[in-house]
Amino acid sequence: MKYIQQIDNARSDPQALEALYQSAVQENTATEFSGDLIYCYKENRDDILLAAWYFRLQSAAAARETVRKPVNWGLAIPLAVITAIVFWVLSDQRFTFSRNGLPHLLLLWTPLSTLGVLAYLALTSRKNQRRALYVGAGLSALTVLTFFMVAFIGDRYREHFQVLGSLHLALLSWIAVGIYVLGFTSPPNQRFAFLIRSLEVFITGGVYTVVGMMFAMITMQLFEALSINLDEIYIRLIFAGGSGLIPILAVVSIYDPNHLPLDQDFKQGLSRFTATMMRILLPLTLIVLVIYILVIPFNFMEPFRNRDVLIVYNIMLFAVMGLLIGVTPVFSEEVSSKVSHWLAAGVVAVAILTVAVNLYALSAILYRTFTAELTINRLTIIGWNVINIVILIAAIVAILRGKREEWAEKIKPVFSRGAVAYMVWSLFVLIAIPLVFR
Repeated sequence: MKYIQQIDNARSDPQALEALYQSAVQENTATEFSGDLIYCYKENRDDILLAAWYFRLQSAAAARETVRKPVNWGLAIPLAVITAIVFWVLSDQRFTFSRNGLPHLLLLWTPLSTLGVLAYLALTSRKNQRRALYVGAGLSALTVLTFFMVAFIGDRYREHFQVLGSLHLALLSWIAVGIYVLGFTSPPNQRFAFLIRSLEVFITGGVYTVVGMMFAMITMQLFEALSINLDEIYIRLIFAGGSGLIPILAVVSIYDPNHLPLDQDFKQGLSRFTATMMRILLPLTLIVLVIYILVIPFNFMEPFRNRDVLIVYNIMLFAVMGLLIGVTPVFSEEVSSKVSHWLAAGVVAVAILTVAVNLYALSAILYRTFTAELTINRLTIIGWNVINIVILIAAIVAILRGKREEWAEKIKPVFSRGAVAYMVWSLFVLIAIPLVFR
């Protein structure tokens, strides 16, 4: 709530309020200004100046909705088809790291998809096209470097690094899209809106994947019913080629390239469903965490002996991070003060319990490291544990130190800075770790 105090100070000065608004427009934070002014108006409904601004901004928002451009399918479909064909070609067994080794597509699928997404966003919006070229070139160079590091790292860790490289390239590919959309100096609210929109894109991609798998299986069953066994080349076309369609189609379905993330429509459709689903999952997650902590003493040494348990812990940690982002409202006025109060309490409770569980997991990883050796997987997991635990603690402190009704605005900068930490550690994993484990 960056502008609330300034709006309140300018309630009797129309010129100052107009100047504040124009300043917000210049800083690309007009949407944040609108949300704060609406909040002030609801707290002071008898104020004539705030009422006039409220209806002015409501009319402006309605006008923006009417001029939203339709999806550029003429560009999206060819880009998706090109990506699908490339995926199909790269799925051939010849494109592997070694005989019977992991496929090159494991590393390439997210960078290639991201290049298609960048092309769609830049060509559709006709904005920041030079930035798109720079981001695409940087991502391509990083992908080539990762292939070099696969060959450079020691034989013992090569296959592990191939998997880690694919995961961290995927994360950096997502960050690359964020850099194109927002640049390097965007305000926290814009970055948080990008996080929310990204979450919706991932959910949409998951839905497309499930539907695509169902379609592929039905197609194969139909041919088998006629005693026709599809050749391997056609199976790859269905699965690998089909997976190449999904990323661009997911972005096209959710994101409007002509508007910044904060100016997207978060009031209906999948946005409303995602927010509702996440807020329903919040108390359920809290219950599961409480039960889990209660049963830990009865099987305390399991994470110290079983590495698979530690992998589950880390998956849970990332899932909780996504949940906490999803339950946080983009605009404070979209939830009532009572609901906001309970959301804040739920976020703090889940974050505290998650920190406790992952400190327990971190102690198990450190124990395994000191009693055995430091491996590429253990170093990576230790880094991610520390980063996510710090982010969660920072979010808890931000909520508890500020006013409860402003909790959402307090933790958005925390998540924004967390994305920077994600980028730095991913680069470390891709570039520095192969040098350490040569």
